[in-house]
Amino acid sequence: MSQPKLSLRDIRVRRGKAELVRVPHLDVLAGEVLVIVGPNGAGKSILLETLALLQRPTQGQTLFEGQAVEGRELALRRRMAVVFQDPLLLRRSVADNIAMGLRLRGVSRSARREKAAHWMHRFGIAHLAKRSAPTLSGGEAQRTNLARAFTLDPEVLLLDEPFSALDQPTREELLDDLAQALRDTGVTTVFVTHDRAEALRLGERVAVMMGGSIRQVGTAAEVFAAPVDEEVAAFVGVETIVGGRVQSLADGLATIDVDGAAVQAMVPSLASGSEVLVCLRPEDVILEPAGLDSHPTSARNHLRGTVRRITTIGGQVRVVLDCGFTLVALITKQSLEEMGLGVGAEVVASFKATAVHVIPRGT
Repeated sequence: MSQPKLSLRDIRVRRGKAELVRVPHLDVLAGEVLVIVGPNGAGKSILLETLALLQRPTQGQTLFEGQAVEGRELALRRRMAVVFQDPLLLRRSVADNIAMGLRLRGVSRSARREKAAHWMHRFGIAHLAKRSAPTLSGGEAQRTNLARAFTLDPEVLLLDEPFSALDQPTREELLDDLAQALRDTGVTTVFVTHDRAEALRLGERVAVMMGGSIRQVGTAAEVFAAPVDEEVAAFVGVETIVGGRVQSLADGLATIDVDGAAVQAMVPSLASGSEVLVCLRPEDVILEPAGLDSHPTSARNHLRGTVRRITTIGGQVRVVLDCGFTLVALITKQSLEEMGLGVGAEVVASFKATAVHVIPRGT
């Protein structure tokens, strides 16, 4: 495992009597992309500013490569680059903005030009080199901002919701370009966002932050498939979260009573009678009209239900079912049309036991 490049130990940030951030332990590993994701107001930006040595914590210690940062903040900040949502560009040309950091560090004019040209090309803005920054679109300005950061060859790159003000097509293109740049450079990166899709797209590890605290850290697959509690589950897109009681457990397969319906789930160990939360992502539910003889062969769960609500979201359809409890499925428009489903239709909802995530009550 890589060694931590940045670490936080027993960090607390207060403003007046309000405690905005409390993080007992967080490591950013060398060479990784760590995405800090959470709702607005969770304290993500304050945490990033602490990691960037722009915010001094009220309590606790920040470490750079295992050593305390106190007294070395300015020198260490020169080894980092920070990208904010607002590009904060000077009223100068794109090329001048990108080279400005190198100029302040005393790099020669020829070296500045070479570096700036390379990153303008990488982010698709070479044709804008002589354009004045105030004339740029939002996407062009953020490309300039990113090129400026990479031109510095930082050891640590910190990004605070850089794409949140951009339209979806521009955001998608920039995400692709950023992801490629991160792969090519291997720079240690912390990326803050409230957008789950960005977290999945970029994060090698994901930290979920809520109410000023880190609630869960793991790979993107771990966090999104196995959230630690109900709040994290709801945030990462688990739409079916219902209470149940374990009826039996055999060979890791639990049968859970959920409002009279028997749901089977793969769990490592739970005592019979345990109170649990049953969590299921909508994309893991398969629907078919009731009355058919066949069901998806790999699914253990087949629950009969009634369609209560249908909502179209882009090219997909969110279907809310009453299966004795509320169950949500996400299907394509084509599937909806082929099955001829409408409100009141009887269906069978199928899902694998491995798709069910079980959280013991009280965790």
